[in-house]
Amino acid sequence: MSSFPVLLVEDKDSLRGMLRHALEAQGHVVVEARDEPEAIQHLRQSRPAVVLTDLKLPTGDGFGVLRAAKELDPELQVVVMTAYASIQDAVTAMKEGAMDFLAKPVDPDHLVLMVERAIAQRRILSEYILLKEELAERRGAPRIIGEDPQLRHVLRQLHRAAGTDATVLLEGESGTGKELFARALHAFSQRADGPFVAINCAAIPEGLLETELFGHEKGAFTGAVGRKPGRFEMAHRGTLFLDEVGDMPLGLQAKILRALEEKQFERVGSASSLYVDARVVAATNRNLKARVAECQFREDLYFRLSVFPIAIPPLRDRAVDVPILARHFIERFCRDLNKQALLLSPAALDELRAYGWPGNVRELQNCIERAVILSDGDTIHRRHLNLSLPPAEPGRLDGEQGHAAKATPADGNPFAQIDLSGTMTEAVRRVTTVVERLKLEEALRNARGNKALAAAALQVSYKALLRKQREHGIGDT
Repeated sequence: MSSFPVLLVEDKDSLRGMLRHALEAQGHVVVEARDEPEAIQHLRQSRPAVVLTDLKLPTGDGFGVLRAAKELDPELQVVVMTAYASIQDAVTAMKEGAMDFLAKPVDPDHLVLMVERAIAQRRILSEYILLKEELAERRGAPRIIGEDPQLRHVLRQLHRAAGTDATVLLEGESGTGKELFARALHAFSQRADGPFVAINCAAIPEGLLETELFGHEKGAFTGAVGRKPGRFEMAHRGTLFLDEVGDMPLGLQAKILRALEEKQFERVGSASSLYVDARVVAATNRNLKARVAECQFREDLYFRLSVFPIAIPPLRDRAVDVPILARHFIERFCRDLNKQALLLSPAALDELRAYGWPGNVRELQNCIERAVILSDGDTIHRRHLNLSLPPAEPGRLDGEQGHAAKATPADGNPFAQIDLSGTMTEAVRRVTTVVERLKLEEALRNARGNKALAAAALQVSYKALLRKQREHGIGDT
């Protein structure tokens, strides 16, 4: 069944019933109206893809319906129906923006063909707008690669959330693939046939973000030479992905909250409310609870966004997926660059496994792309990966030695040589890496090398202890 409703405006019950039956028999959803005021009400509430309207109505007329439809959405397809004696009126309606006209008596088969053509044109236009923006940055359908149990758990959560219209909050570090998971959620949902519209709240200047989200009217501000639909409108009957929502300005958060709760908003420069049916998925690499405590994020908006929170694990906690992802990216970039299939040398594979991947999957993807470009044989070696880090950074590979760098305290302080550059999150991650390694070494010493006892003391599974040993380059003690 089509997810795009058809608004049928006709005052004669018998004709309206016949036309509705013909459309519903082909799987179309039909919304009925008897006059212009009722049609305008349905235009705002149902947001149809096609309008079929008689020109002669008991209250108002088809011209009023046409103008209201075009006022709401200039791309909305309108077909007018009129008696043969009023063909000139139909021609006038087409000059005002109607797609086509039908002379009465209406042929139901002709009507169905015209409606399906209008819906097809609508879909093509929506897809063109979205693809035009995404074409430069996307090179194929998204796939979620991996076998780690944590990843499988996230996918199960996605499937559960997809069966509802609940707002989902994806939480994860930068580079973990939050947009990929958002697209998967959309694909799993009943809105899969609708649009997926993404916007990065951190990448757009504060002064432009409101118009990007909600659109604007002609003359709303200097440079607004025409009406522009916003991302909320474009996501009607689909999914709106708000990336980096934690960076959204406070002043705009109240309007986002209203759009989520009431499904209504106004374009910038307009006093008329628009209804939109969009499922919202938000993502952040920030701690929103901390942002709320700092009064940088509205508490009511946080609760509205986190109806169904999903935490995406960092790549360092998915060690089993690193070689799987690496081979996937090798195949992809070899294909893109028209190179023969490449193999990973054992030393390169060991280095990939030992590395901490602070940039997560995005960093691994960039690393493999560079290695494929640099490789001039049939094998990717360690030198092609270029993962060596300064020895002052503990928990990372130490140049060409392939061993985890040890903390070498200068004055009894184990954190004396921690690299504090970058963001708070990055610095804390480095400290955590050192603490984790020291705790592992201590537990293994106390257990005299008995890994089962060490795992019990740390309250982690035996497999988790082995994985952490590999990550930190800790041999048997």
